[in-house]
Amino acid sequence: MTELALTNRSIDYIQVKKLKYALVHEWLTPLATGGSELVVQEILKYIDADIYALIDFESANPESYLFQRQIGTTFLQHFPKARSGVQKYLPFLPIAIEQLDLRQYDIILSSSHAVAKGILTSPQQMHVCYCHTPMRYAWDLTFDYLRSSKAGRGIQGLLTRYLLHRLRQWDVISANRVDYFIANSQHTARRIWRCYRRPAQVIYPPVNIERFSLMRQKQDFYVTVCRLVSYKNVSAIVQAFNQLGHTLIVIGTGPELEMIRQIAKPNVQLLGWQPAEVVEKYMAEAKAFVYAACEDFGIALVEAQAGGTPVIAYAAGGALETVLDIRQHPETGTGLFFPSQTAAAIVEAVEEFEQLQGKFQPEMARLHAEKFAPEVFEQRYLAFVEQCYQEFLSGDFSKSGT
Repeated sequence: MTELALTNRSIDYIQVKKLKYALVHEWLTPLATGGSELVVQEILKYIDADIYALIDFESANPESYLFQRQIGTTFLQHFPKARSGVQKYLPFLPIAIEQLDLRQYDIILSSSHAVAKGILTSPQQMHVCYCHTPMRYAWDLTFDYLRSSKAGRGIQGLLTRYLLHRLRQWDVISANRVDYFIANSQHTARRIWRCYRRPAQVIYPPVNIERFSLMRQKQDFYVTVCRLVSYKNVSAIVQAFNQLGHTLIVIGTGPELEMIRQIAKPNVQLLGWQPAEVVEKYMAEAKAFVYAACEDFGIALVEAQAGGTPVIAYAAGGALETVLDIRQHPETGTGLFFPSQTAAAIVEAVEEFEQLQGKFQPEMARLHAEKFAPEVFEQRYLAFVEQCYQEFLSGDFSKSGT
């Protein structure tokens, strides 16, 4: 679908129609603070939508932007320990999302990384899905999950494999309930096509770059910030810095924390979870931000650049769309890529960075990060929803999502 500029006429059209919006997300808890939640928060700034989710523990949180909001939930809200991770009820997620009755709404907006796109709609309702990723544990991370979990072994492993098989079937079926897909990167758009054979419009997620002050004078340390889970490959970064001897700051917590603590040498400092102001300080002052995961987008990479900090990243996924390798962009480069998720590749990249670091300009990194500012997201998202609705009313779906 060709991109349209947002116009006053289009805004007036929606206001005159007084359309009713519903916004559906997977789960809303104090622990859910990733990129998908930032998209939900941003959409609610300019679209007056009722909110629905599998579970909600944010509307009772005085520190949340959703405090005292009326949020529709499912039967999973009352399941034991749902607050700490509703994913443990994986077999029930598809049927739970299908129980949300949204028949009173004209437009359904979903922010989906698992099952939110699977809500049931009527032919008179338009459904636009902002897809952060097709369900990772059902597709890309299936074999990682089976290998690392007790649920992947023995008789239980056979049942888990069957469950994931049925989950993939439901995931494809539910994708056909979406009228228009938005992807958070070209990488995700390709995955949506591979899994669902559906085209998707790419609209990069909003990054609050104003949180980060441009820091021109860097300190003598490297930093990485992420959840300490296997696919983030923080252990490879730590092993690389064990060899290099440079100071590495690791911020984040997760199931791999103790394992990483055991292998880290004294030059690697594990700070665990840290408040936002501490994260912002380290990211802005670091010599470089190091990242070894293949992300669908990777907001942290843009945040580092917002502080003027170069990025050393694995050359895959969203990083290829958010970081400019200085070897290909000598005047405007904002980082350096390494080709494989191994300690050896990271060592080689850091050593090359040490030789090239004088060529990086913090101002260029900041300028590049501004391309992902919230106001850019707002303009493109609203324009796309309006264009989709005009097409939906016309009944011409020949170009849907293109």
